[in-house]
Amino acid sequence: MNEDEFFKKMETLHIPEVKPGFHQKPVKMAIMNSERSAALGVWLIVVPCYFLLCVFMYYLFHVHISWFGAMFSLLSGLDKMPYADYTVPLLLVVLPIICIIINALAITHVSVSRIDPDRVQVREFAITIKIKWWNILLILLSLFIVFMFIAYVMTQNISIKN
Repeated sequence: MNEDEFFKKMETLHIPEVKPGFHQKPVKMAIMNSERSAALGVWLIVVPCYFLLCVFMYYLFHVHISWFGAMFSLLSGLDKMPYADYTVPLLLVVLPIICIIINALAITHVSVSRIDPDRVQVREFAITIKIKWWNILLILLSLFIVFMFIAYVMTQNISIKN
């Protein structure tokens, strides 16, 4: 094919008509990256999981290892310090709650769109949750940790009062 035939063929091509509002495919952007939030979530629940492991080993299985006792004495020492009395609740409850928030934001997608292009006032609000197993597992594990610490604090307060 020579150059003149090519230009003639290009001039006779039919250009498709595109309506911009008609063929829109929604792009769902996550609020946070799911892989990064899962990695951060693991680091946020390492300390509370370690504490729960030590509590279970110490009280339920009656394993008295020196580093379990050292961990308990460190946490009780932090409670007695006047400026560090907030560190134990921060480490054991707030960090898993932050993990829940970060991972929930990573799998949640929110969108607002118009249903009908003719009616401007009519809009649709959609919340979708993408199934990312690591993020869901971290959310469930963090919820378990928070509920375990609430139960632990409640039972400690009941046993102290009695």
